[in-house]
Amino acid sequence: MDAPAKRSLTIDGHRTSVSLEDAFWRGLDRIAKAAGTTRAALIAEIDHERPPEIGLATACRLFVLAELMRKG
Repeated sequence: MDAPAKRSLTIDGHRTSVSLEDAFWRGLDRIAKAAGTTRAALIAEIDHERPPEIGLATACRLFVLAELMRKG
């Protein structure tokens, strides 16, 4: 287990940061690579699709989990 690591990125021209555990960063990297996109672009897509009451970090975790469950 590891503590969340904060990474910065730009979404729609606005700088933001997301804190996720390394396992989720790796999961996002793998999903983005398989989709032929960047991690930042994938997170922007997640951000656009999430309901406003769900935080971006939570949305990213749920997205990675859903992808794992879909493939498993």
